[in-house]
Amino acid sequence: MKIAILGKVHSNGLEFLKKNKLEVIEIENIESQNLIKELRFVDGILLRTAKLEEKVLQHCENLKIISRHGVGYDNVDINYLNKKKIALCITSTSNAASVAEHVLSMFIYLTKNLSLSDNLVKQGNFDKRSELPDIFELYKKKILIIGFGRIGKEVAKRCKGFDMEVYVYDPFLNKDLIIKSNCAPIEKNEGLALSDFVSIHLPLNEKTKNFISQNELNLMKKNSVLVNTSRGGIVNENYLFQALESKKIRAAGMDVFVSEPPEPNHPFFSLDNILLTPHNAALTLECRERMSLEASQNILYFLKNMPVLNEDNLVNKEFI
Repeated sequence: MKIAILGKVHSNGLEFLKKNKLEVIEIENIESQNLIKELRFVDGILLRTAKLEEKVLQHCENLKIISRHGVGYDNVDINYLNKKKIALCITSTSNAASVAEHVLSMFIYLTKNLSLSDNLVKQGNFDKRSELPDIFELYKKKILIIGFGRIGKEVAKRCKGFDMEVYVYDPFLNKDLIIKSNCAPIEKNEGLALSDFVSIHLPLNEKTKNFISQNELNLMKKNSVLVNTSRGGIVNENYLFQALESKKIRAAGMDVFVSEPPEPNHPFFSLDNILLTPHNAALTLECRERMSLEASQNILYFLKNMPVLNEDNLVNKEFI
């Protein structure tokens, strides 16, 4: 059986597939016309960020499974896969720790004025440290976690290490499960109004697009920090820019954007109270190794009619 790798992944996943006698082809050119030609007879696809729309998928005559190198799948036509009974898997157990660490890193960077302090010392202005803007602690502060899946839970654990008060908004989760994690369930608007920090962990879909927009930003505290490591489009970028420029909120950290990469003249680039990273919260070495292997295991186990690693890995199991 033939497996296509779309995008660069860690070698341990490829070695796993080859060791198990699967033919592996690595495809760098992800233009639609090339994919139509290259994917025609593949049985499985290990997918990073390339878009797989119906116009490409309808030419995949042998396709049985797509395994995402990550947890989001908004770059795949899920409706087409469901209609054709093609499996879609994710790497649900691989990236939670690395993304959670990224969130806390952003919190610390944005509240401790680390870049300003670093520049002060390097420029020979050590004695001017009292002129720096106020810095803040995470200790005893309130955080609202929006979305309490694996990543949200890992963020909560780390916030507990700072003795933070952890509130959770997740309307799809039983409140008892939130309480069992020593967190407090709360409604969205109430949580936004009382929290010092907000971290978003939602998929992008029609219900979550612009989930944080003008009304939500107006509810937040003046000294609050917003971090989005989930998907661009969940936070309305125009209204976030306005809130940051006018100092309506203290700061923001964005790992994801509506368009990736963002335009060269993106308004965010003019702000000094936002931290931007290139959608790499999950791209630690350890996480890349785990995702590559888990995505490859999804493919092999499904094609061999073996149980997938975790039942949450098979996204569209009700159609398969």
